[in-house]
Amino acid sequence: MGEAAEPPAVAGDGAASIELLLVEDDAGDALLVEELLIDGNVPNRLTWVRSLEEARAELAGGGRSRCVLLDLHLPDAQGLDALRVVLAEAPEAAVIVLTGLAEAEAGLAAVTAGAQDYLVKGQLEPEWLGRAIRYAVQRKQTETAGAALQAGRLRAEENARLERGLLPSPLLSSDEVSVVARYRPGRAASLLGGDFYDVVETADGVHAVIGDVAGHGAVEAALGVCLRVAWRSFVLAGARGPRLLALLEQLLMAERDDEETFVTLTSLTLTPDRRTAKVLRAGHPAMIVRGPGGAARLVETKGGMALGLLPGMDDWREDDLPLAPGTELVLFTDGLFEGETGPGGRRLDLDGLLRLAERGKGLDAAPFVDFLITEAEEASAGYGGLGDDVAVIGLGWKG
Repeated sequence: MGEAAEPPAVAGDGAASIELLLVEDDAGDALLVEELLIDGNVPNRLTWVRSLEEARAELAGGGRSRCVLLDLHLPDAQGLDALRVVLAEAPEAAVIVLTGLAEAEAGLAAVTAGAQDYLVKGQLEPEWLGRAIRYAVQRKQTETAGAALQAGRLRAEENARLERGLLPSPLLSSDEVSVVARYRPGRAASLLGGDFYDVVETADGVHAVIGDVAGHGAVEAALGVCLRVAWRSFVLAGARGPRLLALLEQLLMAERDDEETFVTLTSLTLTPDRRTAKVLRAGHPAMIVRGPGGAARLVETKGGMALGLLPGMDDWREDDLPLAPGTELVLFTDGLFEGETGPGGRRLDLDGLLRLAERGKGLDAAPFVDFLITEAEEASAGYGGLGDDVAVIGLGWKG
């Protein structure tokens, strides 16, 4: 392990001190650097190590070095090899390489390879050293902030593209059906997950789907987009009943990267006579059915296995749900009721969600859906918020 030098007794030493790691095998050069830091009035906390191996141990051990002064000639590494190792071990640290009098080209090559600056040992002056360290640290902070900003911008663009695929506009040929759709990303960096929905009207009724790819992140979101687009395509091509789910499972099997990935979903059709909803459920939660007066109840129709859980089992059965005039169906993903709402891992669960629905009895369709989401968010706010994505659809005939 390296030798920790005593922090130079300079004004300002403390919270504002720059963390320095000097990687130098020559004791005379190390002493020269320390004296220059004192003369240059550079507030610092200096750790001195003699080899690349010791530097790696120091950096891997959680050292907070904001700037590394690196000799390019070490007992166990020469030239840019040492620099590459330090950059890999401490990508957040500014690196200044120390070269000999005749090694200007090596210094320039080091800067090209990722060092913030290079200094020639025989030409070191206190003011130059202090200025180089301060500028290197500042440039590295600016570079890191710029990289984070760019990563955030790319993530936002990726999310926007995925959102357009996951959250489509309903494809309706008439104005006789009411559709309310909402989506909220989970708390994990506000990334989109695999929740998806869609609504399509054809000659034989209004078709809707809501689904949830297990997990959350870009991979699951991309798979959700694929399934959502496939569902719309299959419906428009005339696929109905269990055959529709079999096609979706076949697509899932071809597109998923992980054999354990599965998808829950509910797909239904409001028949043109407005008296029935034909429901297909694959491992998905129950739905809320609201009567004409707003009274709510949980309805769990016949169901089958989640897609991809036991491929080829094909145990889905279509169930007919009678609809009284003015009935509204509210479909949702499990993120709406699985957030923690109390100590000991207590959750809202479906019973709690039904109590919320009863409290929103007098609300129209859109305010009702917003009420459910807002109340679920507030109930879990003190326990980390809703950890998973939330998708909700309210669906019903107008009039």
